[in-house]
Amino acid sequence: MSAELDLSPPEVPEPTLLESILRYGLFLGAIFQLICILAVIFPSSKSNEQEETDSTEGKPGDQMKKPKGPAPQIRQKQKKESKKKR
Repeated sequence: MSAELDLSPPEVPEPTLLESILRYGLFLGAIFQLICILAVIFPSSKSNEQEETDSTEGKPGDQMKKPKGPAPQIRQKQKKESKKKR
């Protein structure tokens, strides 16, 4: 009975050129995705940090300003005036 059992590994054909290119392309794509994810999680651009600090230090009053309330009222007045002109 042991003579009938073939325990040798099955023969696997050598990968073709297209299969090799596909495999390496998938590896490169996975590495690129990991780099992009890490870039989103750990943003560490020194030039961006300097620009952010410059913009916050240069204009402290801009951040404290509230949105203007009269702007919508002006639009409503313009609409009423245009209706009156008709």
